[in-house]
Amino acid sequence: MSIKVKKLVKDLNLELVAGQEGTNNTIADQNVERPGLEFAGFYDFFQAGRVFLIGSKEISFLNKLDLEVAKTRVKYIFRQQLPCIICSVNVQIPSYFVELGNEYKTPVLKSNLRTTAISSKLYNYLQATLAERQTVHGVLMDINGMGTLIMGKSGIGKSETALELIRRGHQLISDDRVDVYESEPGSLIGTAPKILERYIEIRGIGIVDVVRLFGAGAFRESKKIKLVVELEKWEDGKYYDRLGLETQTTKYFNTEIPKVVIPVLAGRNTALLVESAALNEKLKYFGINSAREFTESVNALAKGQGEDE
Repeated sequence: MSIKVKKLVKDLNLELVAGQEGTNNTIADQNVERPGLEFAGFYDFFQAGRVFLIGSKEISFLNKLDLEVAKTRVKYIFRQQLPCIICSVNVQIPSYFVELGNEYKTPVLKSNLRTTAISSKLYNYLQATLAERQTVHGVLMDINGMGTLIMGKSGIGKSETALELIRRGHQLISDDRVDVYESEPGSLIGTAPKILERYIEIRGIGIVDVVRLFGAGAFRESKKIKLVVELEKWEDGKYYDRLGLETQTTKYFNTEIPKVVIPVLAGRNTALLVESAALNEKLKYFGINSAREFTESVNALAKGQGEDE
């Protein structure tokens, strides 16, 4: 994945100070570089493919150097064909930055945020934008804070279940197609493709805009996925876990997500079952495992009766 500098400028509301000819430069590295060591003349671990962020500390150090020394060290950085350089709101950009930016076609950008704020915003933006993505067929819901990915074969009732969950006050992230990416190890984020945002398809009804139908609270743009619920057609004779002791997971990238399989049968309230599965998983995050507690109680009772005999 990669983006152009001009998209970064637009999305983060940055001001272009110099290097207009470089706005088509490509950004492919998710990391952000603070060039303190480079300004001190140490280039051993120089990372030319990264966005460089300059705050008040870096610029104060430069200003204390001899002007020609400062220019030489900054020129070395510009010569490496960086994607761009971003300066925080408190930085007074030296004139030689403008000259070098234009000469080497490296955009020099100015943020209206302080260094810490733009650093955090930039890091999160690059992580979300440049992360490898995987498309999953399913419906992603926010059920009481639990990002729940509902999966199953076409026609099993995923969208109808989601519609009932929305009516119950839960939020839709995406219907039919979910774009999944790993923002960091152990953190899986799901979003909707732009064209599908807010919409859900119901057989027999058609396309429904959940925001217009249920209000603005019925939709959110993204959610961390904490549970996968797979709906499958009930099969007589097939073994289904009745206690909930069996732990299943599914893996996306390097992240394992708990998984629950719910058999669908006429007369069963699927939305209620999915909601209960999400809430039960939420309890596990707080260290409460009802199935384990029940089993331990039964075992303790059986052991006590055995001793009494």
